Amino acid sequence: MPRRSTVHEAALSNKTLVVDNGAYTIKAGFVSQAPNLDDCHTIPNCLARERDKKVWVGSEIESIRDFGEVAFRRPVEKGYLVNWEAEKAIWDSTFLGQKSELHCDPHDTNLILTEAANTPAALQTNCDQVIFEEYEFGSYSRHIGPSLNAYHDIQQLFGASPRNAQIPVLPAECLLVIDSGFSHSTVTPLYKGRPIQQAIRRLDVGGKLLTNYLKELLSIRHYNLMNEEQLVNEAKEKVCFVSNAFREDLESTWRSASKKGRHTQEDNTDVVVDYVLPDYNAGIQGYMRPHDPSLAAKVRKMGAMANPNGVVEDFMTLGNERFAVPELLFNPADVGMKEAGLPETVLQSLSGLPQGLWPAMLANIVVLGGNCLINGFMERLETEIRQLAPTDCVVRVANATDPIKFTWLGGASMAADPAALKAVQVTRREYLEHGSGWLSRVFAGTTTK
Repeated sequence: MPRRSTVHEAALSNKTLVVDNGAYTIKAGFVSQAPNLDDCHTIPNCLARERDKKVWVGSEIESIRDFGEVAFRRPVEKGYLVNWEAEKAIWDSTFLGQKSELHCDPHDTNLILTEAANTPAALQTNCDQVIFEEYEFGSYSRHIGPSLNAYHDIQQLFGASPRNAQIPVLPAECLLVIDSGFSHSTVTPLYKGRPIQQAIRRLDVGGKLLTNYLKELLSIRHYNLMNEEQLVNEAKEKVCFVSNAFREDLESTWRSASKKGRHTQEDNTDVVVDYVLPDYNAGIQGYMRPHDPSLAAKVRKMGAMANPNGVVEDFMTLGNERFAVPELLFNPADVGMKEAGLPETVLQSLSGLPQGLWPAMLANIVVLGGNCLINGFMERLETEIRQLAPTDCVVRVANATDPIKFTWLGGASMAADPAALKAVQVTRREYLEHGSGWLSRVFAGTTTK
């Protein structure tokens, strides 16, 4: 058991740091009296190594100009924080660096940290020990990420007038959170701010799997891009969309491909586009443009002539890749995964609840995470949930105002209320007195402070 502290924390500090420790990015910021999205900073949650072996840490990655063959190392795998050696390097740079905007003294800071649902107990204990024994934060609480969204003004997302700012923040009574992020997608029902554990469902399809699948398709059909994670990820974000008519779009691209070089401008559809690859040496980012089937475009592709701006360009013509990749969120069986799609996962989650809660949950669905930024995602998800839901239930699906920072803002809204903050925080003194086992039970809700 750790050595007892001689420091007596009489009360919580006035400085609170909320950290949504995602697999792709860290969303972090200090809590103000009236929290807003501008208080939140987004930091890449990874280490990057260039061809010359130079290593970039966290926010330093934003300074990289040439992402060619850059290798990434991420401390979060499958949603779980498994590599504290790498994570500490990122946290040290972000929270302890003298020039960092998030620099703080952990001894005088309250920490609110998110985790994935059903995180193994060993990883939770390891996290608690790092927070209190290595960083020595003054107080700390660990929350399942989606649960913090209950502290938003949820009804405002559905068009209601804003709640009175003078009223203490109370969690939404019933809320169904769909979080589709980098590692996986989860459906989390919340009742009065607390997750209903037996009804949480997980789909092992996230942004990482979509990027890897696109890498495979492009490497087979165009160039070997298996070592170009950043390039392919940017292409995915710019060109992919969720089809609301999958078969029709697929047939459209097949008809276009069957022309065998006899394309005309009239043959083009909105599905087939050209993606011009980035030129890191010239500082040109990759971009999408309408497909050009002309001979001049093919000559430019071979490098025999420049475009009208005098730049020799290289591009890929993309068709069904654009919608076949995000289709995995709705039909994982397309790549042999024996899992239900996201709409079916929502109904599986509801099956773990009393039927009396179904109407309230279906009427308060909030969607967040990077994947909901894909064009067409929200429309397809809402349509399929409506088709599967009981006919006597009203289905309302709202997109988070900022799908990336929304969880952080929910945590900041909770922490802005001193009474709510005190109810969830555990001080370092309490940890040293009672040990990690007691702390785990407090965060699990099986014992009280």
